[in-house]
Amino acid sequence: MKTIDDLEVAGRRVFVRADLNVPLDGDTITDDGRIRAVAPTITKLAEAGAKVIVASHLGRPKGAPDPRFSLAPAAKRLGEIIGRPVAFATDTVGDSAKATVAALGDGEVTLLENLRFNPGETSKDDAERGAFADRLAELADLYVGDGFGAVHRRHASVYDLPARLPHAVGDLIAAELGVLRKLTENVERPYAVVLGGAKVSDKLGVIDHLLEKADRILIGGGMGYTFLKALGHEVGTSLLQEDQIPAVTEYLARAKERGVEFVLPVDALVASEFPDLKTKAPANPETVPADAIPADREGLDIGPETRKLYAAKLADAATVFWNGPMGVFEHPDYADGTKAVAQALIDSPAFTVVGGGDSAAAVRTLGFDETAFGHISTGGGASLEYLEGKTLPGLAALED
Repeated sequence: MKTIDDLEVAGRRVFVRADLNVPLDGDTITDDGRIRAVAPTITKLAEAGAKVIVASHLGRPKGAPDPRFSLAPAAKRLGEIIGRPVAFATDTVGDSAKATVAALGDGEVTLLENLRFNPGETSKDDAERGAFADRLAELADLYVGDGFGAVHRRHASVYDLPARLPHAVGDLIAAELGVLRKLTENVERPYAVVLGGAKVSDKLGVIDHLLEKADRILIGGGMGYTFLKALGHEVGTSLLQEDQIPAVTEYLARAKERGVEFVLPVDALVASEFPDLKTKAPANPETVPADAIPADREGLDIGPETRKLYAAKLADAATVFWNGPMGVFEHPDYADGTKAVAQALIDSPAFTVVGGGDSAAAVRTLGFDETAFGHISTGGGASLEYLEGKTLPGLAALED
């Protein structure tokens, strides 16, 4: 892959496919991590004299403009971070985009409106997607792919557009790939993986692949209750995917055969109802053994003994990958499990990787110093698919 250092960008229109898919509370960005992550690439291009055209998706609008998913707040925040004005086009390939791009001077930056406001961006029809990519290509001379959180999508701006312009990989994606290679090639051992989040079905592929690579796999979050159920334990009203029990049972057996240590919760924080995440009202959870959750209770976080166990299992690791919170970290009464894992990564001498998504959001929400981790990924889904060994369309498109 070529990098932006291989491109002559001065005076040229450079289309940067970023990932500015940030969480919003109305017009307020609640986590600007993805904007900060791509800002160095945008600054580097602007300082080199490029006319920088930034584009991204946000949320899941249905192929038409929707003010709830406008990138206008991201344009404002990007300008604050890079310390230079960011013009905002109110469409993607229409009159506003054309006029805004035409007005760019060398070293200036614009952000296009949400790419998913156009149905061609996410279309499964190659012709429709290609037609949108053709119109995007008219705006630029060069293409830089730097939206790691979107490279697992076969979308027009990610997959089709690079074929229409000279292209290179941005510094963010280059850094992400360097980290992921450390998790897949000549891994320093012991290699520990921590997986959490709501659904075990979201992690089946990566578990399957990691059974061939990891030394130790720690399970938490909502997905953990399907594992506990597979062992015959009562899980009450906890999140459960019964249809995944056969797959989970098989993975536990394979792990035993291969000598991979599978570590499950030994206790849990439970309650009779899900906590109110808006008011953060006290939830008054109780701690119970993980194999004896009352039938009328729901597991919402790993318990104190599990936190100690997981910290011990990570203390001697040389490489750690973590994807998925241990509980409902958005509520203070159920945040301690996720906090404990984050702190264990910080305390470990290992090379530590936080695998994007809710894990990265939790690190920031819970007030941890991001620089204390080896790497915090900007793409949860993309990271997992890479670790599954899948070909990611957006990366394949950037190959020379």
